[in-house]
Amino acid sequence: MNEVSHASLANAIRALAMDAVEKAQSGHPGLPMGAADIATVLFTRVLKFNAADPHWPDRDRFVLSAGHGSMLLYALLHLTGENSMTIEEVRNFRQYGSKTPGHPEYGHTPGVEVTTGPLGQGLATSVGLALAERMLAAEFGDVVDHRTYVLASDGDLMEGVSQEAIAIAGHLKLNRLTVLWDDNGISIDGPLSVSDSVDQLKRFEACGWNASRVDGHDPQAILAALEAAQNSDRPTLIACRTVIGFGAPKRAGTAKAHGEPLGAEEMAGAKAALGWKAEPFEIPADILAVWREAGARGAKAQAQWEAKLASLEPAKRAEFLRRQQGRLPAALREVVAAEKQRLAASGVSIATRKSSEAALKILAPAVPELLTGSADLTGSNNTKVEATPAISPGNYAGRYIHWGIREHGMAAAVNGVALHGGYIPSGSTFLAFADYCRPALRLAALMGIGSIEVMTHDSIGLGEDGPTHQPVEHLASLRAIPGLLVFRPADATEALECWQAALEERKAPSVLALTRQNLPPARKSYVEENLSARGAYELSPASGPAKVSLFASGSEVEIALAAQDILEAEGTPTRVVSVPCFELFLRQDDAARRTVIGQAPVRVAVEAGIAMGWDLFLGREGAFVGMTGFGASAPYKKLYEHFGINAGAVAQAARNGLKGV
Repeated sequence: MNEVSHASLANAIRALAMDAVEKAQSGHPGLPMGAADIATVLFTRVLKFNAADPHWPDRDRFVLSAGHGSMLLYALLHLTGENSMTIEEVRNFRQYGSKTPGHPEYGHTPGVEVTTGPLGQGLATSVGLALAERMLAAEFGDVVDHRTYVLASDGDLMEGVSQEAIAIAGHLKLNRLTVLWDDNGISIDGPLSVSDSVDQLKRFEACGWNASRVDGHDPQAILAALEAAQNSDRPTLIACRTVIGFGAPKRAGTAKAHGEPLGAEEMAGAKAALGWKAEPFEIPADILAVWREAGARGAKAQAQWEAKLASLEPAKRAEFLRRQQGRLPAALREVVAAEKQRLAASGVSIATRKSSEAALKILAPAVPELLTGSADLTGSNNTKVEATPAISPGNYAGRYIHWGIREHGMAAAVNGVALHGGYIPSGSTFLAFADYCRPALRLAALMGIGSIEVMTHDSIGLGEDGPTHQPVEHLASLRAIPGLLVFRPADATEALECWQAALEERKAPSVLALTRQNLPPARKSYVEENLSARGAYELSPASGPAKVSLFASGSEVEIALAAQDILEAEGTPTRVVSVPCFELFLRQDDAARRTVIGQAPVRVAVEAGIAMGWDLFLGREGAFVGMTGFGASAPYKKLYEHFGINAGAVAQAARNGLKGV
């Protein structure tokens, strides 16, 4: 490299961060200024990447978990030469349409590995990135050989999800995961001591990590710690003691450096203290040349990797590329069609959690990239099948992950596996615990990734465990997340179709809400099309021009069909519409939606949850049969009767509606 000092390279990051935040009059300059030395060592001397190809599969991953410090990452992308991160983009920091939003957004800005900002999420998601690398290496050999680095803040380590994340990472011995902690001792409220006194090194060590502390402004100490991490047999925490807002004459080391522009006077003082004389948004040519050299250094490593990939046995290479490209095996549709024909002839009553297990038994062998797992509910979620043997610490040649009772960490890590590429990951828990997963589910939807969560025991139908475990508002709350597909199948055929739809949807996450109680077949004849992929469809037509349309999902489709029998026997033509997925229904065009909703003057929906969201089908005049409060502890059939969720109540709601017609 040219003779440019480490300090000059790091100050280029600081200058860009100060300039961008000042121009936007919004942002967080403190972290980029304080962590610039850490990032400079990592990107110029350690990280394996090629700025010309931010999607190279064998690149090291860098996750800025402290997403509020986004200008650190944008400065690095610009300095190293990522093509789209021009100086104009840096100038447009936090402006509409720019590639430099307030917090890093995956899919919006090339080079951003994970959408971060909600603290703890980047750290927890990185566990999935690191796990996917180890599992893929176990399957494909040394064509997979990279590491995951995380820059985390005090806030990331205080969030509860961090404990779940570091515990599972330590347990699984994910030694290619390194967390660089920006240990600056400052939070928004002031010194960290006002709210926290945890010895983080001991905490990480207790979870099976190596942990050390270095001067975060000493490049040689940082490099030595990173090199030690590369030779570790376990994940590593490097606590880098830094000064937030490094260089700012009055604000350095204070909370005032965290989340607001420095102001012209303070910024001028900081640049003078750092010896930075360039104009705003200008990087001296000699400094930029060294940064660009660092960004291009990985081209040689990528060429060597491509040669290694080319030397793989042809079938293995083809499989690796297929999975990296996100193409599903051709066999998927064939096995689904065959199983649907078998189900049409079986007539067996079965819980949809068991139907899901049956589906996985045929899907997992056909789709080798499908991973399953559970948050300590394997026997209840029914997500482990013969084709998905469990991984264990140091042994990654499997396809099932025991996440332990860590629903939030599981959901975030599942996102990380999906982001890494090569696998379609799924986790599982009870639907009532979706609230523990919610921040990660929201980010999955925001990122547009195809992670899957199986959530069983989906209503009061779970029975005796009572209201703490009976989800009543959860379907509505999950449906409220834009871009999240919420599937609630009515029988074994719909369960299989919902799994197929979730697998084929690579740009949106999915939740499969499944029953504990047995359900009879709702579909009794084979139809080649995946009807559930429409989101809603007419399951049972009326005997004539319909006067009543009944809408239901999941276990309540059975109730709607029974109510149809009652009303038809009374001479009221009634149709039943199954609604396995609101979100897919909304993707249909207006004509298709109008056809499914139909022209019947009376509409009634039934679901063992709250009514929120059902106006999509009911309009303002329709009736809803369901829950208005929490459940109770009793056998599930007693609960359905007690809360009035039965065929008689649905039929009566229809009769009441007909009185006004």
